[in-house]
Order: sequence, then C-alpha cells, then structure tokens
Amino acid sequence: MHKLNSSTGAISLVIHPKEHELGGFSVRRALPHGRKRMIGPWIYFDHIGPATFPPGQGIDVRPHPHINLATVTYLFNGEMLHRDSLGNVALIKPGEINLMVAGKGIVHSERQRDEIKAHGNSLEGLQLWLALPDKDEEVEPQFYHYDTDEIPCVAHGPGKIRVLIGSAYGVNSPVKTYANTLYVEASLNSGESLELPGAVEELGVYVVRGRLGLDDAVLDQYTMTVINTQQGLAIRAIEDAQIAIIGGERLPTRHIWWNFVSSRKQRIEQARRDWLEGAFAKIPGDDIEFIPLPED
Repeated sequence: MHKLNSSTGAISLVIHPKEHELGGFSVRRALPHGRKRMIGPWIYFDHIGPATFPPGQGIDVRPHPHINLATVTYLFNGEMLHRDSLGNVALIKPGEINLMVAGKGIVHSERQRDEIKAHGNSLEGLQLWLALPDKDEEVEPQFYHYDTDEIPCVAHGPGKIRVLIGSAYGVNSPVKTYANTLYVEASLNSGESLELPGAVEELGVYVVRGRLGLDDAVLDQYTMTVINTQQGLAIRAIEDAQIAIIGGERLPTRHIWWNFVSSRKQRIEQARRDWLEGAFAKIPGDDIEFIPLPED
C-alpha cells in the first residue's frame, strides 16, 4: 500500500510497508515496492520486530543462498548468529554492522544461540540488501564485520547520528562500498531538526519510532518516505524519534526472485538450478538443514 503526498514538493512517495507474520515475530518490508523498486543501490529493506520470544523460541533462518548482492544486518536490540559458506561465524549485536557480499554466490544462516533462546529474548533490527554494480556482481564472496566503536558517531544536540555506510555530517564510515551508498541512523529528541544529506542522487527516510515533520507533511512510524533530494532540506521530530536514512547513486534495473538479485534474468535462472541441484557451497557446521527452492 502506498500514497502520494502532494502537500510538499520535498516528498516523492510515502511507502507503507507490508507486514508479514513469521512464526512469532513480524517483518515490515518497505523495499522493493511496486512504485519504487530501489532507493539508490538499496533494493531490499526489512524492519524485523520488535519481537519478544518465550523461552525455547527465537530466530532460526535455515541456510539459503544469495547472488549478485550484499546484505547488511543492523540490530537495535537482541543478537543473531551468522554462519556462511566461507566458514565465517559471527555474533551480531546492537550497533554493529555485518556486511556479507554474495557476489558470485554464498550461502548463510541466521539463528540465535540455544542459551539465548532458553530463557526468552527480544529482537529488533533492520536487514537490507544492496544491489552490486554490474562490474562487481560476480566478485568473490566476502564477509565483513564492524564493531560498534568502528562506526563514526556525531553528536546532535542531546541526540546522535551514526554514519553506518558512506559519508555524511562530516564523517566517513569504514564500511566497504561498491556504489555510492549512504546509510545513517539518527535519534532525535522532540522538537529537534536535522538537515538531510544533499549530496546523494536518491534518498529515503524510514521512521523506526516516533513521528517526523517535513514541511507541512507528517511522517509516521513505520513509513519509508522517498525524498526529492535537495540541499538544505530538514526534518523535525514531532516526538522523540529514531530514524534510518538510506540512499546513494541510482543503479540500472535489477531483477529479483526469492533470494537472488541480478542485472541478468539468465543469471537468476542459473542460480535457481544451482540451488535445486545442490551446487552451492555448504556452511561448515550448519549443513544439514536448508530452505528449499520456492515452487513459484
């Protein structure tokens, strides 16, 4: 569901994510969207939770494949355990960045440790996919982990701005990029204003919590607002708010099917056959279960 907001020239589109229930927790998917498949190189944007699991339950995403993209996991609360076919095992905690570059193909799982599930736990975060530029789609798969203290943080009144990927607000993130990419998280107290980055081709603002004002428009919680980027444009917090700002350079059209993203339809067909035939590499220590190929 979407609606255009014609009350201000600053807004191109307001996206109301579709909410899906996935066994005890909800996921709100803002991208891809029927009227806006990508914002810069970002082609997938999921808000996971907030979720609270009773003892014995939690996240258990079985091994599954990706090609021609990079995944970004960022948690606000809780933890997840990443394993992949390169042999990486990484615990993801709030404030850290996990960047997994699928390139020519990778398999990974996302679970929670038994000791975490045993006593009940909570989880909330964002999972995003980046389309890779044509020349980088078939790079060797890689995995990068960045601790909280590696991510630059800028004070903004009583709130703060974290530049997770890219350059903004006078700081540069160390997270590896392929295309011009921006990913910022900010917390704003009621009444505060924040000027949006202007030096990006495409820009979107997602409201994790609270409400924002932009000119005479109100940006509600759980909405993704596609901005007509322009210098000097500012948002203001109508109430205490937490936001994610994403954007970057516009990439050519990408095809997306299940967990596969590519500039070439035939490459997705090849990935489908490879997964069906068991041709992808296995995850050391997590090679028994897997998510089967969808039938449609």
